[in-house]
Amino acid sequence: MSNYKIKQIWESSYEDYCASHHYQSEVQAQASHAILNCKSGKLGCNISQCSDCGHMEIHHNSCRNRNCPNCQAVLKEIWVDKRRAEVIDSPYFHVVFTLPHELNPLIYCNQELLYGLLHRCSAETLLELSKDKKYLGATPGIIQVLHTWNQELDYHVHMHCIVSGGGLTVDQKLRKSKNKFFIPVKVLRDKFKGKYLALLETYHRSGKLSFSSSCEKLQNSYHWKEWKNHLYEKDWCPYIKETFNGFGNAIEYLGKYTHKIAISNSRILSATPTETTFSARGKRPDEPNREIILQNTEFIRRFLMHVLPSGFQKIRYYGFLNNRMKTQNLKIIFKLQGCQRFKRRYIGLSMTELLKAVWNFDICLCPECGCRSMKQLGRNYAASW
Repeated sequence: MSNYKIKQIWESSYEDYCASHHYQSEVQAQASHAILNCKSGKLGCNISQCSDCGHMEIHHNSCRNRNCPNCQAVLKEIWVDKRRAEVIDSPYFHVVFTLPHELNPLIYCNQELLYGLLHRCSAETLLELSKDKKYLGATPGIIQVLHTWNQELDYHVHMHCIVSGGGLTVDQKLRKSKNKFFIPVKVLRDKFKGKYLALLETYHRSGKLSFSSSCEKLQNSYHWKEWKNHLYEKDWCPYIKETFNGFGNAIEYLGKYTHKIAISNSRILSATPTETTFSARGKRPDEPNREIILQNTEFIRRFLMHVLPSGFQKIRYYGFLNNRMKTQNLKIIFKLQGCQRFKRRYIGLSMTELLKAVWNFDICLCPECGCRSMKQLGRNYAASW
């Protein structure tokens, strides 16, 4: 049995989950296959040997699937390091846009379309209001990360946004806010809600939406109008989660969100052949962590709900960080500021050097004799599934 608890759950109960005839998309089945085979030897291995004492080590390859909790640490560190070079001298803010749960059935059967709509509406709301001279009067840099879960692994669609409190004006000057978020939350809320529902109505009229059995009544025009009016009446409340005095702190903080998946191995407290126990934060900030117990098949069902459509970009960049103009915009900003605050630390490092720099783990060190003499003999790979 694997040492990785997430893998233990799949080894114990994935066959039962499949036998219960739960629907799985191709990308969900691929994620399950990756978790089952990660670091098992079925995906190939690396072989190294100590040239001093002859000790041999075999390291099984990881799956590198973005849904596997065993494979995100290195990717996260590389991503965070790339973002360091995009730091500007301004405060930064963490804004969260959350969609009402009444939208869940429709979103789940239109994932690519409506997750993309959430990205679009979040970015347009922030950019349009930021350009207003009442608020910032400039175009900030925005990094957005889509999450679809809460602490219990239920379906909870929301967008994390790191927003710079400074940006470029139309005439290419730099403007900065004070250490306080520059857009009133009520203004943010109304703009976002209006955008999302207006574009959702456009999709409905153009026939782009699919309707599963859980939301099939919305195909009726009367029910659709009644449902949409109810959503307009609800209080869509975005909130400012954190304010950072320096982007260095903000990027380290955002690193917790970018390559995070629905649950990490560290949160799984125990996994028996039938049940999984995992920790969840208290429902209020002053409450202790809770323990959640689920049948393994239910745990798998909840986990797979959060596997994104194939190729979907859950991290996106807007404002002066948009991919097409980012390099040019940053050159202008750094020139106006007189310097570039941070440089990348790990550029050009091999994987061996990266492991040593970040985790102080030396793969060249022989665990048997202690000499730094481990040499790679070779590697092999499994055929792709």
